[in-house]
Amino acid sequence: MEAARDTARQHLGGRVGIFDVVRGFSVVSMVLFHLCYDLKFITGVSLSWFEPPLQDVWRASISWTFLFVAGCMCPLSRSNARRALQYGLVALAIWLVTTMVAVDTPISFGIIYCMAACTLVAYALQRLRALPCGYLAAAVLLVSFLALQGLSQGTVLFGLVKLPSVLYGSEWLSWLGLPGPSFASGDYYPLLPYLLIYLVGAALGTRWAESGYPEWAKRANVPPLSFVGRHALLVYVVHQPVLLLVTGALL
Repeated sequence: MEAARDTARQHLGGRVGIFDVVRGFSVVSMVLFHLCYDLKFITGVSLSWFEPPLQDVWRASISWTFLFVAGCMCPLSRSNARRALQYGLVALAIWLVTTMVAVDTPISFGIIYCMAACTLVAYALQRLRALPCGYLAAAVLLVSFLALQGLSQGTVLFGLVKLPSVLYGSEWLSWLGLPGPSFASGDYYPLLPYLLIYLVGAALGTRWAESGYPEWAKRANVPPLSFVGRHALLVYVVHQPVLLLVTGALL
């Protein structure tokens, strides 16, 4: 697997164009989602359509895509340890800023934390030569991910099994996916179940790196989306302050 990843990086120049395009599209979707959120819940603009289930589906389409694409790119990364550290520092900064500014509920264990934790786990699995690979592994991981939806609310297996409340009695397991009784966050993506969708991407990405990406995937380029996709983390960091300034002008 290590040899396959090194060969793929050398041949592809470290990037696969389709990933930048897809991630760029998701970043644009994220900015629009947060614009609607700020308008409705902070500025007070009436957006009657921005509510569940559309709101939940839209949010999931963004975060799941981010994690899946990050997993796909994991076998192509020169250093997943460095990626994890970068994400972790950004997540810490976001927690500090949202705690001090207190415009909305502070963000603890949000999507960037999740990216950091998942990438660190993937790095450890690579070191152990245990990173999942192939379509069967991806399918099992995807079913497991879907089955664990609702874990943070106390249910698994598509709501059929209710977990013991004692699992949610401590704040110390909130990072894992078992939030305590007083836990609150403006953005919550714990390690479980979201590690599993990241590993779906890693399993497919490892398989694709071994077999070689088709030319259309390598050369895919939609200039605005590709540019945003290549700078997704920067856009994530700056977009919300900009949106708050813009929507705050409407107050």
